[in-house]
Amino acid sequence: MKRRPVNSTALSSEAYDEASQTLELQFRDNGVVWQYYNIPKKVYRQFKKAESLGNFFATRIKGHYPEAKVE
Repeated sequence: MKRRPVNSTALSSEAYDEASQTLELQFRDNGVVWQYYNIPKKVYRQFKKAESLGNFFATRIKGHYPEAKVE
């Protein structure tokens, strides 16, 4: 997936693959990349429109969907 830069204090970039419903996020503080699985397109659209991407991630994605660190 090709990540795009985002305007966020917590995240530096994001990518979404609709076919696999995978959201990939790179974190600003340490540059680590994580993938989140089974993210419905509706949730991704809400994420993109959120006033705070970091807050949306923390409250609506983290801990709610399977995840894996990208090595």
